[in-house]
Amino acid sequence: MPAISRRSAELGTENAFVVLAEVNELLRQGKNIISFCIGQPDFHTPANIQDAAIRAIREGRHGYTPSAGIAELRTAAAADMGRLRGLAIDPEHVVIGAGAKPFIAYTILSTTDYGVGDEVIYPNPGFPIYESQILACGAVPVPLYLREARDFAFDPAELEAKITPKTRLLILNSPHNPTGGILGPKHLADIASVLRRHPDIWIFADEIYSRLLYEGEFTSIASLPDLYERTIISDGASKTWAMTGWRIGFASNPILAPQFVRWVTNTDSCASHISQWAAVEALDGPQEEPRNMRASFLARRDLIVGLLNRVPGVSCKLPGGAFYAWPNVTEACRRIGAKDSEELRKRLLNEAGVAVLADIHFGARVPGEGQHIRFSYAASNQAIEEGVARMAEFIRSNGR
Repeated sequence: MPAISRRSAELGTENAFVVLAEVNELLRQGKNIISFCIGQPDFHTPANIQDAAIRAIREGRHGYTPSAGIAELRTAAAADMGRLRGLAIDPEHVVIGAGAKPFIAYTILSTTDYGVGDEVIYPNPGFPIYESQILACGAVPVPLYLREARDFAFDPAELEAKITPKTRLLILNSPHNPTGGILGPKHLADIASVLRRHPDIWIFADEIYSRLLYEGEFTSIASLPDLYERTIISDGASKTWAMTGWRIGFASNPILAPQFVRWVTNTDSCASHISQWAAVEALDGPQEEPRNMRASFLARRDLIVGLLNRVPGVSCKLPGGAFYAWPNVTEACRRIGAKDSEELRKRLLNEAGVAVLADIHFGARVPGEGQHIRFSYAASNQAIEEGVARMAEFIRSNGR
């Protein structure tokens, strides 16, 4: 048989979907599983957005759009992203994609060259597609460790120490997946000071959770002096408006936008025409339901963190945004004789019927930081209460 490429064979994945497949198989077998593994809102897309999509279908909006996206959505996205960040963003500098995820690859492809040692600094733990795409695009991944003592931020001095003449791109994610940590104004100012000493480094600001912030006001690195033109702002409709399956993301940069358009042309041609009109309504229409979703996530955050901190051997920081809790389970692993968080994850799934993700699903474990697991609290209060209760009982029953 013909061989497959090494690039394809070694391509990483998003383990939330791998664990979800395990969960679905157990559910098919009749097992009772409470799942906290997938990061998507558990709400329906608001009805006004659904209606806009139906109108688009009825009005015959079935064909290709420009690769950059329809003008109406580029205009709406520019206004919305600019308003949140205090920036005047030109719609011509906004590109629409089939979700925000493709812009990770488009950015790496546009700022690094294959196989010449170009380096990309990225957060660890972090969204696993960062490292996967850095490697697939032929660049060198350089992890930047997030520390629990810093509320899962990083030391700006450590960032500067990681920068070399080969550094081409820095990836920032705030609010952060998987920890829920945020980069506040003081931290961003310190990062900006480092980056101003290195003017040739691009910045990819993954801000898909920007409207799911619970502490203070959202701040973007792009809003700070001298950094706008170097920053790729990545956002989208998935999390705020419960539109994960509609696949609409948008990115903005005044220099790289034309390059992104060419990448879209070479890959997807364009985002879904129908979904683009739905996203116009999401951005320009009533915002009461998104505000209610955020309020629900905030209440769930407080609920799950309070419950987790009462579980034997578990401690959990209060996340500042997104919808993830990242509890430290080092002592819980010791109590039940699990060698690490991945063994704990497997036992929770198969013995307690609770599906979570382990820290190793988000990059190599950070040295000296112990063991962690991730809960997505995009789940009902009842599921949160029962799931954490099952975990607590499992640890008590299996303690040594």
